Amino acid sequence: MNRLKSMIKWLYPGMRVKRWLILTPVGVSLVLAGAWLLVNLRIYDVLDKIARHVYITTRLDISDPRINIPLSLTLIIGGLVLIFVSFRQVIGSITSVISPMQKDRLADIIYQRRYLSQGYRIVVIGGGTGLSTMLRGLKEHTSNIVAIVTVTDDGGSSGMLQRQLGMLPPGDIRNCIVALADEETLMTELFQHRFDDAGEGLSGHSFGNLLIAAMTAITGDFERAVKESSKVLATRGRVLPSTIENVRLRAELADGTIVDGETNIAKSTQPIRRITLVPPDIKPLQEVLDAIMLANVVIIGPGSVYTSVIPNLLVQGMVDAIAASRAIKIYVCNVMTQPGETDGYKASDHVRAVEQHAGKRIFNYVFVNKEVPSVRLLEKYQEQGAELVFPDVDVIREMGYKPITGSFISQTDVVRHDPQKLAQAILRLAFEKSFLPR
Repeated sequence: MNRLKSMIKWLYPGMRVKRWLILTPVGVSLVLAGAWLLVNLRIYDVLDKIARHVYITTRLDISDPRINIPLSLTLIIGGLVLIFVSFRQVIGSITSVISPMQKDRLADIIYQRRYLSQGYRIVVIGGGTGLSTMLRGLKEHTSNIVAIVTVTDDGGSSGMLQRQLGMLPPGDIRNCIVALADEETLMTELFQHRFDDAGEGLSGHSFGNLLIAAMTAITGDFERAVKESSKVLATRGRVLPSTIENVRLRAELADGTIVDGETNIAKSTQPIRRITLVPPDIKPLQEVLDAIMLANVVIIGPGSVYTSVIPNLLVQGMVDAIAASRAIKIYVCNVMTQPGETDGYKASDHVRAVEQHAGKRIFNYVFVNKEVPSVRLLEKYQEQGAELVFPDVDVIREMGYKPITGSFISQTDVVRHDPQKLAQAILRLAFEKSFLPR
């Protein structure tokens, strides 16, 4: 009964679909009439009478093939056109209400989403700017993406919300949601908008962080808040925190000093010897483990080695899940060193740091950039204490890994991975290994 009432509502005044719905049976009738003429008028007596009546009134013998065939084809084509127009107008009338801004792109959107839904299942693990940059390239090839993001950021807006509201830091998660947005429109700019000099309370916060905080308060669940926030931007994929438990980073420096908190670790001048989680027995989401098991490709990095990448691997069960996965497993090495964290690191040093903290081999391929940025850019980074990561691929090969080298950076005002170059190289490797989407 409810379904019948719902169907009747399509006939209500002001729905703007009735006129187009009426065209559909008219079009069907024309197609049937044309087919009837094309087959043979004299098969049925009733049709023969109609043909005779037409001849008497118009002196047009529609049983004559010279008239019959053109007339039949005209009726069929006209009927099909009416059916197509009526369906298109009905769909357009509906989408103009549901999604006015995308009305003219409906066919493109449907095709794109169907195509992307058949792409590789890719899991990316990390955090920070490097991860969100890579996601912008991958989302153009598949919507089956799961970004597993660290939740140990204790600085800036994320740190303030963590201390004031007791919630997990949303900053890296917000960046990944924006990176996976279906279209980076005004809404994505809104997510990234930061309130500068906005007075006490708002100053320093980004709108996206506040939205996730508000959604967490409404739903009472950080994980659900992330999912609901993702729906706002219609993300091509999912963003998951590596854990929903409160956790902080602890670093043991080269001189034996113990430093707590990501912000303090980043400020330290001593090399980092080891990173741990406090408390150490942190459990991951089951959804995270399931995504790793079902993945075609698992990508670790890029991002700050000690404060974005490794913390995810320290969550209990993560390393075992990656090791057990049958996916192609890749580590994407950073392009530049990070002051206070990876000073003087070559590509092999990045690989070694991840391997030592994981406790076992969890990837086979290492993507290493060999392109050199402009002298101007290098000098700019050197002033900040950062250097280009040296691609010592021979050492990586001796360690038992397979290095994949290429020009993976974009020549802009910053030295970062180029989203499209990196995504294409990853998908090329998956294809070469005959790892077809499933």
